[in-house]
Amino acid sequence: MTTRTEPAPRVVIADDQELVRTGFRLILTARGLDVVGEAGDGAEAVAAVLRLRPDVVLMDIRMPVMDGLEAARRILAQAPDCRVIMLTTFDLDQYVYAALAAGASGFLLKDVTPAHLAAAVRLVDTGDALLAPAITRRLVERFAPSPPRTGSGLATPAVHRDLAALTPREREVLTLMGQGLSNSELARELTLSEATVKTHVARIFAKLTLRDRAQAVVLAYETGLVSPGEAADTAYPCRGDRARVDGTDD
Repeated sequence: MTTRTEPAPRVVIADDQELVRTGFRLILTARGLDVVGEAGDGAEAVAAVLRLRPDVVLMDIRMPVMDGLEAARRILAQAPDCRVIMLTTFDLDQYVYAALAAGASGFLLKDVTPAHLAAAVRLVDTGDALLAPAITRRLVERFAPSPPRTGSGLATPAVHRDLAALTPREREVLTLMGQGLSNSELARELTLSEATVKTHVARIFAKLTLRDRAQAVVLAYETGLVSPGEAADTAYPCRGDRARVDGTDD
């Protein structure tokens, strides 16, 4: 009797360094992932995604012709089911915050281990995000109050959503998510079961068309539900390849 398995995520790798693309392709294919295309700049990445319809894009931030941030914006606008992981050489970068606001599912450092790289692709393909809420919070607190000037190429896109669709309880849950609380912490804070919390979180995501918890944190700040300094001091690692946030689990 054969066991049916889910198809491997289809991946496009976008990086202006051929050596990086080759290395990532070898790592992913050796672990059963399907690399369906490569791109050397942001414009090529957008074209490749629209042509090949991958599940996940590994997107370098700094590339010629069109940078990874603009490419991610265009991809997520035209292929909303695609997941984008930003690649960077810095732990905390204003580009990363802007990418999260645009809908990217997280970021990885380029020195990520092979095992973490493959795990990250599989993770975001299931609908999860790569950033713990506290990491996203630190990005928001650092960059949201003073976004770069328009026209600089780094303008931060707000996550525009109408919070009027939320019930008072859902607004409360979103506020606490913005402060970095996990589902288990939300359950304790609100004296609810984790199952009930998960239901509230799922409804918030559906009503506000949010991809994951990382984008929910951005939204909580940009709508004023949470102000810098109000968040919990939960300690999480700063390395993108060692931290994750789950849209339904704690």
